[in-house]
Amino acid sequence: MTSHTPRGLRRLSLAGFAATAATLVAVASAPTAAYAAEIPGVDEIVHSDNLTQLANVPKSAAFGQLNSDLAFQGKYAFSGNYNGFVVYDISVPAAPAVVSEVVCVGAQNDISVLGNLLFLSTDSSRSDDSCNSTALPASDKNAWEGIKIFDITDKAAPKYIKSVETNCGSHTHTLVPSKKDVYVYVSSYSPSATYPDCLPPHDSISIIKVPLDKPTDAAVITAPNLFPDGGNPGGNGSSATTGCHDITAYPAKKIAAGACMGDGILLDISDPAAPVVTERVRDLTNFAFWHSASFNNAGTKVIFTDELGGGGLATCNPEIGPTRGADAVYDLTGGKLEFKSYFKIPRENAWNENCVAHNGSIIPAFGRDILVQAWYQGGVSVWDFTDSANPVELGYWERGPLSTTGTATGGSWSAYYYNGLIYSNDIAKGFDVLKLDDPRTNSAAAVRFSELNVQTQPQYPACDTVLRDASRSITVKRGVTCVDGGTIRGKVEVSKGATLLAYGATVAGDVRVTGGGTFSLLDSSVTGDVWADELAQVYVAGNRISGDLDVHDTKGAVVIAGNTIGGSLECEYNKVAPVNDGVRNTVDHREPGACAEL
Repeated sequence: MTSHTPRGLRRLSLAGFAATAATLVAVASAPTAAYAAEIPGVDEIVHSDNLTQLANVPKSAAFGQLNSDLAFQGKYAFSGNYNGFVVYDISVPAAPAVVSEVVCVGAQNDISVLGNLLFLSTDSSRSDDSCNSTALPASDKNAWEGIKIFDITDKAAPKYIKSVETNCGSHTHTLVPSKKDVYVYVSSYSPSATYPDCLPPHDSISIIKVPLDKPTDAAVITAPNLFPDGGNPGGNGSSATTGCHDITAYPAKKIAAGACMGDGILLDISDPAAPVVTERVRDLTNFAFWHSASFNNAGTKVIFTDELGGGGLATCNPEIGPTRGADAVYDLTGGKLEFKSYFKIPRENAWNENCVAHNGSIIPAFGRDILVQAWYQGGVSVWDFTDSANPVELGYWERGPLSTTGTATGGSWSAYYYNGLIYSNDIAKGFDVLKLDDPRTNSAAAVRFSELNVQTQPQYPACDTVLRDASRSITVKRGVTCVDGGTIRGKVEVSKGATLLAYGATVAGDVRVTGGGTFSLLDSSVTGDVWADELAQVYVAGNRISGDLDVHDTKGAVVIAGNTIGGSLECEYNKVAPVNDGVRNTVDHREPGACAEL
């Protein structure tokens, strides 16, 4: 285990939190006149020039409780709420449409999706596992908490098909897919001698195995003890470890990072049914509550967040300072974590605004490590940690306080980047869609995901080469080549197994991509033909193509949207039907076949 000396809403029956809360109330009881003058007005929106709002969908009357986490699949966003979940159609980002609302009370309804399955976490003691349950005290042996599973084949009518009870309930959960099954890592904490289903010590997670061909057979298969020594005892400036708050798995790297109250851990998940702790770190100076974690795409860095005050208190102010309630950036080298820096939003928030580091996701910009993150009433922040020791904010968007006279819990619970846009689930105000327009991040739009659960971190093609200009034709024979706003004075050829991602490019010649890799061409200009054949995935959108566009024999998703094509558009033998994401192409000549109506 490593400790470092820094250089610079559940059962919160935690002694460390109690002491911290008392301190926070004392220092944040009222603003000074100068400080108050800098705070936006009630519900006033302030933002950097590069981050703007496209849409907001307020919560309906049935969802008056807190909004929580988000998940994505295709053209749908899934929004958790303490009262259930909402499915949105986001194919028109400026006008998200409610597809269905499922009332199923059970805080906090942490949410994830995989194929035709949706998973919900219940971390409040209920009378039974139904969606019509009522509250019971945790001291009642008959109380139920755990995971609920829904069939979402029909997004307009999700069906509740299975529940699995787990010790101490499910505060959050993480999906770790395998070929025939998905393993669900269930995180929970805060046991008590008075809770018959959550007795101390509770140094474990529950692992549920869900057979994908028969999800109704889902069951707990093991509950590995991650802290045989009991973990952080607390009383030392940080929380006692009595379980984990959240785990982020990175299946492509066979690793996971756990944020476990008083400890940060790394796990080897080569065998998803038997994770092994390989590294542990503590911060006894600045981290009160290890809340969540994110890897960079290379798996060489980990960001841990400190939810100082449990998410209900004001910590974004000069009194608390820039290193508490913040993020910590660690380099990961040879399996060891090395602390490099802290990051906290540089704006002061009002005395009555709950504000602290919370849920975020990686923005897959070419050649950079960038995170978008929720800070409750601190809003949404975009920051760059490419230089681990010197993180810097790139943009922000936030609302003013909910009130000027009292305290109220609100703000962004989760802020995630998905296929070109940022989606934020605001606790009080509903579902927000934001657009980030910045030359440092715009290339991320060339990376597409068919599904996104942030706690199951996806790997995307990492640029081996980033081109911004080339004076002649180029041939890509291996690896991943990214063209970021550059000019290619000649044709582009991509050989079998290689990948091309291009954003804002100008190509004076044909583009031909053949065999095995991924191809993205976004907001570019091509003087010539574009040919994509036998690829894993194709995304061609917002381009001006003077010649033909031909897409053949693609194994995965094909998106052809909003292009102006001077020649013909032809699609044949693709395994998945091509789509245009609701944005039609302008085509001189449409060939018969799968793309004729795009």
